Amino acid sequence: MIIFLNGEEYQIEAGTNVTTLVSSLVTDPRGVAIERNRMIVMKSQWDQTILVEGDQLEFVQFVGGG
Repeated sequence: MIIFLNGEEYQIEAGTNVTTLVSSLVTDPRGVAIERNRMIVMKSQWDQTILVEGDQLEFVQFVGGG
């Protein structure tokens, strides 16, 4: 199934939740924020948020430095 991740088409399995998606993108989800269809998905809801065809997601990872 196709979703849009940061404006690009992205193929995922049907039934994928946000936790699974994030785990496929980064090894450490700390500092990651996800917006789904213009609404922030709280980390406490990642497991329960099942992605559907056409979802528009923005994935942001905060990077610290000095």
